[in-house]
This record gives sequence, structure tokens and C-alpha cells, in this order.
Amino acid sequence: MTASSALPYQRLHVELDARRYPIHVGPGLLDAPEMLVPYLAGRQVMIVTNEAVAPLYLERLKRTLSGDERDVREVILPDGEHTKTLASVERIWDALLAAGFNRRCTLVALGGGVIGDMAGYAAACYQRGVAFMQVPTTLLSQVDSSVGGKTGVNHPRGKNMIGAFWQPRAVLIDTDTLATLPGRELSAGLAEVIKYGLIQDVDFLAWLEARMPALRGLDVEALTEAILRSCAIKAEIVARDETEQGQRALLNLGHTFGHAIEAHQGYGNWLHGEAVGAGMLMAATLSQRLGWLAAEDMVRVETLVAAAGLPVMVPAAMSADDFLAAMRLDKKNIDGRLRLVLLSDLGEACVYDDTPPDMLKALLAEFPRA
Repeated sequence: MTASSALPYQRLHVELDARRYPIHVGPGLLDAPEMLVPYLAGRQVMIVTNEAVAPLYLERLKRTLSGDERDVREVILPDGEHTKTLASVERIWDALLAAGFNRRCTLVALGGGVIGDMAGYAAACYQRGVAFMQVPTTLLSQVDSSVGGKTGVNHPRGKNMIGAFWQPRAVLIDTDTLATLPGRELSAGLAEVIKYGLIQDVDFLAWLEARMPALRGLDVEALTEAILRSCAIKAEIVARDETEQGQRALLNLGHTFGHAIEAHQGYGNWLHGEAVGAGMLMAATLSQRLGWLAAEDMVRVETLVAAAGLPVMVPAAMSADDFLAAMRLDKKNIDGRLRLVLLSDLGEACVYDDTPPDMLKALLAEFPRA
């Protein structure tokens, strides 16, 4: 990580050889052209945002990217997980074509994970691939979806089932944007932060236990440290396994259960991070039943998830069969075998495809519901 003497920001990189790119983290970066302009492919820029974020930050970003005869346009999409569809991506392509944008254009995703995923997928496909950058404005997108190049849309039968790996040229995280984040969205982002401690860094997990009140109170120092440590862990894993052939799957702790909740409940009724929070508890409970986690470990996991303001129960309307039907569509599954990310210990995760079917079904039937 490096720091600038001119701006109070820190920087780390995703190391992908020739496609190496920076993650800039700090306050006020939306107004710093030097953080973004060097990574533009040409003079054509399309900002992709939504109706919730545009009134807050669009004009600032347009000012930052304007100048030097650049043609800066925008496409403003509806807000919400339910909009993460091919129809929304087509609106981005329509805007690019209407503006006559060529292969040297750059898409800039301004918003949360839904916007980042759709803008990235639009960039991956437009004229067979154009540049894009991430300017995430939610904690969840800052610590997770903006980093690593996973892009795509949902299908009614499964989350993120259509997409591509397409890396951004840069990620700009302006920590000031968290001041406008609703409390529920903040908690959703904390689920992904907790995930990093559970899968790889038990010291970070302990740090989160001590700092959770500060994080939920929007303490800038604590949030910045949480973002940096989360991004550093993800960048390290992505550098080793960009297209999820092995270790990158560990980043999906809780996601197989969580995606099932999202699909069953209808996208957007449970926030992604809320579903992941409950899903991590389910994964930890299964890990305990397999004999890998002690009772006191489970207490730590449940206490931290609850302290973040996340659900510790699953929807009452979901049966074990509902879970299994959705989980069978998970992208990690191979040759019909259900592969789950579980905890061999706190701070250590594994991909496991040998869960006894009766044990899994019992967990799905017995897990607390609300």
C-alpha cells in the first residue's frame, strides 16, 4: 500500500501481470481527476449509475472526468437488485450505440454492486470488450463486487448465472460516500467484511469483534481499515485464481445458502449481504456438525453476525426442499455434486463436496426461522 502526500488516500493493487490495476481508497476522491483520468481508454466516457445514486454523485463525477475534449455521457437505470437483468444491460448498450461510442470508450460504474456488475458485463460484451472502471458507493461493493472482475446479471432461476470475467482498469473508493448509505445497506456490506475474517484472517475477525460498534457508527478510520483489509485479502485471492478454478471459490462462504434465499424470496426483498449473513451462519453450523468448529466458535460467529445488524434466522416460508432446489443451481457444483464453502476452523475455509445428504437436509429443516 502507498499513500499520497497531496491526498489522504491509500492504494493497493490487484496483481494480474499486464492487467494489474489499482484500488484507491480515501475521502474526497470523487473530486480527484488524477485518480481516474489516467485509466481512461480514450475520450468517450459513459457513466452508468442509478436513480438513487445519480442525484448524490453524478454531477461531481462528470466534472471530474470532463476536460480535454472528452465526451462524457450517462445512462441512469432504476435502482434495486430486481433490475439486474439483461434488459437493463441492453439499455447501457443502447446508450453506447446512440452516442456512437467506439472501442476506445470507457464505462464508469457509479453505484453499488448491481450497477458495477451490469456495467462490467456491458463493457465485456460491447464491441467484444471495452474498458471500464469501478466507482463503488456502498460498503458491499467497495469491499467485494468492485474488485476481481466478476460481472453479470441474474436469471429468475439463479443469481449471477449469466456473466463474464472482465477486470476494471481501476477501482476508486471514496469513503465519503458511506455517509449517505442507509443503515440496512451498511449492515449488508459488513457481511462481506466478516466473511474475509472467517475464511482467511482470524486476527481480522478479532479486530471486527472489537470495532463493530465503531463500524456501524460510520467511524471513518475503522471503515477505511476494514475496506483496506478486505480488499487486500480479495486482491490476493483473485491474483492466484482469477477465474475461480479453485481457491477463489472460498470467497463464496455463505453464498450458496444466501443465493437460495434471494432467489426464493425475490431479488431485492432480502439484500445480498443480509442473505450472506444468514448463509454464513448456516455454513458455520454445518461445519460444527461435521466436527470442525467448537461450540465457542459458533458463539463468536453468531454474535458477530448479530452485532453487524444481520439476520440470524432464515425465512419461515423456505422449506428444506426450497433450499435444495435453489442450491443445486449453484455455479460451484460439478457433475451434480453440491460443493459448499465451509469452515475447517475460524480463519480457514475449504470447498467441501462430501456433506452427508441427511446431515444437510436436517440442517436446512432445523435452522431457526422467522
